[in-house]
Parts: sequence; structure tokens; C-alpha cells
Amino acid sequence: MSIVKINALTVPDEQREVLEQRFASRAGSVENSDGFEWFELLRPVEGTDQYLVYTRWRSEEDFQAWMEGPMKAAHQGGAPAGGEGGAERPKPAATGSSVWSFEVVQQAAPKQG
Repeated sequence: MSIVKINALTVPDEQREVLEQRFASRAGSVENSDGFEWFELLRPVEGTDQYLVYTRWRSEEDFQAWMEGPMKAAHQGGAPAGGEGGAERPKPAATGSSVWSFEVVQQAAPKQG
């Protein structure tokens, strides 16, 4: 079965909109990656200041290939989202982050019809 990676991002209130806009502008950046199955950005409602970035992958190898290829390139080079080439990269919206890894052992979907 699939694997799940959850990146827990600590985001101060004043940076929430910035974070959400940055994720909105990255639309399409992971969807065509081999082995990619799902993405969700989860906004905290109460009790925490952590956003959760949920991705599901066919295998650990597919996730690692994305991390070493497209993900690494997006975070190291090129212009920032919406910026011009050579422009200074913006500061991160999150003040902390940790990645949690899981294997999917059971799943369910709504019944059809």
C-alpha cells in the first residue's frame, strides 16, 4: 500500500495568508510526479498553530525521487513564486517544521450507489 508524508509547519498568525498563497501558486508542481497520489494543505482551526501538508505516494522510493529532483530544485533555485529571475528568495512563512512518515495499512472510500 501507499505511504504518507505529513509536514507539520509552525506558522505564526501573520504568516498564514503568505503560506496559503505560496501553496496556491505552486499548483501543479507535484501532481505530475511519478508515484504521487494525493496532496492536501490543512489549515489549523483551533488548539495549534501548525499547518499540515499531507502527501500520499505509491512508495518511499517515489517520494525520495521527488525530494531529490523537483522538490529540491524548487527550494534551491529559480525565482520565487511570482518573482523575477535573480530576485531574492522570500523568507519562509513557517518558523519550524517536522516531517512524519506513515505506511497506509487500511483505507476506506465512500460506498458507490
